[in-house]
Amino acid sequence: MTPAVLIIDDEPSVGRSLSRVLGDRGYRVRVALTAAEGLASARTDRPQVVLLDHRLPDAEGPEVLAGLQDLDPRVRVIVITAFADTALAVRLIKAGAYDFLPKPYDMEHVVHTVESARRDFETQVRLDLYRIRESRSESADRIVGESTAILEMLTVVEKVAGSDATGVLLSGESGTGKELVAGAIHELSERREAPFMDLNCSSFSEHLLENELFGHEKGAFTDAREPKLGLAELTDGGTLFLDEVGDMPLVTQAKLLRFLDSRKFKRIGGTRDLDVDIRVVAATNKDLKEEIAAGRFREDLYYRLKVVSIHLPPLRERGDDVLLLAQTFLNRFSRKFKRSFTGISPEALDALRRYPWPGNVRELKNVMERAVLLEEGPVLDVRNLPREFISDRLASPGDDETPVPLHVVVERHILRVLEHTGRNKSQAARILGISRQSLLDRLKRFEAGTPRDPSLTRS
Repeated sequence: MTPAVLIIDDEPSVGRSLSRVLGDRGYRVRVALTAAEGLASARTDRPQVVLLDHRLPDAEGPEVLAGLQDLDPRVRVIVITAFADTALAVRLIKAGAYDFLPKPYDMEHVVHTVESARRDFETQVRLDLYRIRESRSESADRIVGESTAILEMLTVVEKVAGSDATGVLLSGESGTGKELVAGAIHELSERREAPFMDLNCSSFSEHLLENELFGHEKGAFTDAREPKLGLAELTDGGTLFLDEVGDMPLVTQAKLLRFLDSRKFKRIGGTRDLDVDIRVVAATNKDLKEEIAAGRFREDLYYRLKVVSIHLPPLRERGDDVLLLAQTFLNRFSRKFKRSFTGISPEALDALRRYPWPGNVRELKNVMERAVLLEEGPVLDVRNLPREFISDRLASPGDDETPVPLHVVVERHILRVLEHTGRNKSQAARILGISRQSLLDRLKRFEAGTPRDPSLTRS
């Protein structure tokens, strides 16, 4: 996005001359004649640099400076005044002004100062993003795995990250790590210095979802007392991750499609087109072709999102990755909770390997966190695993009994967890490591078919 400068000066001639010179240097310039008008413009346009006249009809420099810093602490404010007062300059610099320029000023010096302030603003933004990434890297999950399925997926991720593709669709079961993959695409790309924003499309109603995406202008609706920047605007230059995009309402789908086609949008209640350069990574655990056939998802949006498609394999198809992940989580939570765990017993490893993991990596993470938190170590044994997790009916090839089909094992386990929680679906979903909506979807599928396990009640 073009760098923005706001000029707040009650002399129209000053605004015109500075606007013309800075506009010729590639800046997007806004001019305000009063403090109130300037603060309102700053809320809407989010300038990197402000040229502020110290004496305004409705306020003075320190007051306006504080208001601008409340809106964005990173904004660089250059105070311009006709009064060459050293004490005033020192006071404003201490209050957070970037620089102080007395009138009359040399235009080239003003331009040089604005350029310096802009670079300083961008440096601060990069430092903020670096700190965010560092804090994430210390606590966030990594994509861990050595199976063929995961290595092939990571190869595609690297290629996509290095490409110019602006649309990526991630598909896979709940808990397979779609947000991690979206983050990896961002971190491996040239967009890594810009923001990575995420939005869960199933968490908002139609109106609130549009508001989160595109923002609103002051007065757009009853509670819109101030302008709000949407995630599309805040992500400019970076990556926007739309999770559970299959749950997006049809009306919002149409608006998202228009945005993806043009990269332009209007805030709710706004009249001005805003343009941004972002990569959109969408994710779903639903079969979008089935959703299209049912009339719940737009076919044109599906193909617009699916510029590049990446499927995340479920944990049960990743072989011994489950053991590698289990040890990784054991080490992490042992450090976090100050436990003495160092390894996993052969019996526990066998149980982990045989289990079908309907909640995928998220469920495995939850199981290991719970075990480490509640037990002492140093070796995680099968008895440390949750009692609803181990079942003598989880047969595998080589057992004496006939192997149980995987879908039956998954259904049995989900229903047992549900019974264990007293039919509390939210608690059961947390134990399974899936969202409550994913659990409801699975239960609906169970109810739609013939009961596979008559020994389990579904009352």
